[in-house]
Amino acid sequence: MISMSPEIVTVLMIVGILAGVALGYPLAVTVGGVGIVIGILLWGPGLAGEVYYGRFMSGLQNYVLLAVPLFVFMGIMLEHSGVAEGMYDALYLFFGGLKGGLAVTTILIGTVVAACVGIIGASVTMLALIALPAMINRGYDRSLAAGAVASGGSLGILIPPSVMLVVYGPMAQLSVGRLFFGAFMPGFLLSALYIIYVLVRCAMQPNLAPAVPASERAVPMSVKTGKLLKSMVPPLILILAVLGSIFFGIAAPTEAAGVGAFASILLAAGYRKLTWKILSGTALQTVKVAGMVLLIGAFAFAFVGIFMRANADRVVTEYVLAAPGGRWGAFLIIMFICFILGFLIDWLGIIFIMVPIVTPIGAAAGFDPLWFAMMICINLQMSFMTPPFAYALFYIKGAVDPRLNMTTGHIINGMVPYVFIIVAALLLCIAFPQIILWLPGMML
Repeated sequence: MISMSPEIVTVLMIVGILAGVALGYPLAVTVGGVGIVIGILLWGPGLAGEVYYGRFMSGLQNYVLLAVPLFVFMGIMLEHSGVAEGMYDALYLFFGGLKGGLAVTTILIGTVVAACVGIIGASVTMLALIALPAMINRGYDRSLAAGAVASGGSLGILIPPSVMLVVYGPMAQLSVGRLFFGAFMPGFLLSALYIIYVLVRCAMQPNLAPAVPASERAVPMSVKTGKLLKSMVPPLILILAVLGSIFFGIAAPTEAAGVGAFASILLAAGYRKLTWKILSGTALQTVKVAGMVLLIGAFAFAFVGIFMRANADRVVTEYVLAAPGGRWGAFLIIMFICFILGFLIDWLGIIFIMVPIVTPIGAAAGFDPLWFAMMICINLQMSFMTPPFAYALFYIKGAVDPRLNMTTGHIINGMVPYVFIIVAALLLCIAFPQIILWLPGMML
């Protein structure tokens, strides 16, 4: 056993994670390895193993986290159901006549799908397959098209039912239901800001996104409205069934997730897309995604247990609270750290590692816990669009048809403006905290 001050332990554990990620090791292995090595060095294998095992198992046995595989299943099943294709065909007729109308349609569909799909992979992939060819084949600028897909698709991790919020709740000891309803208004705010940006930019540079010819939109209003209702009603029923049951106190998020998973199967059957291949493939992909989430979570939970037992969390708290500018200086440091980490590791690692450490700092600084949590979640929207660890970039690149000549540069250039829009949304939520707090205050 080695005697080390909490300050040295803090530096070693943080540097160890960053070094492991930089060397290309999986996040779960890095976090788990750093935690157990530091624990053994400090207290020997007996006590370190006891702390580590206890935290690891309590992380895996958290009842709320059962919602993760259920929401993942729901999202993947809806990806195969044909819901997005129907909505795109309907909204395309309404907004295609605008300059940038197809990009607006893409963001709107991303917003609606986000309320059905709790994982970014499903929503971004759906939009990349459906919307990118439609936009580029009609003369849209590739960067503008990619930006609309990345921004609209990334809303799936913020607007409920979001796996991010399901994971965040237990880490911060907050109600997942309240987090869900705290995320709605910021999610819709981001969607509105994205659409405003597209419309303003296309008005200034009309050559970036030409309107769809009138001949392609020459459909009677009754037909357009019928198509829209037919495409929108099933997902809206699903949204109301899942989120309405939480809002009115009928079911907890875990039970609501089970309802959503079953309803997604019925929806796929209704669209005649339910086959054994899709069902078995969805189940297999659910195991892979949920297994990754829970494995990282369990190792991170154990890591944080070692971190806190070594009093390293006290070092971080004292350092952040001593920042110039008082509590807003501390808040700025936390926001900046989360932003920088978004370049380096995925959102799972940031939530599992950072949230148990920074949540007490937010409470000590006097911030509302729900508001503070949502500010971090909004901040993490940027991590999906900031390379090198930009999930949206890789999902688009993996799904896009090579014949569209979409390069990595096109995608990055398209995503950058949305990072600044997210910063603007954060500032609005600071100025008007009721954007986050109003709807949870209405819950039964």
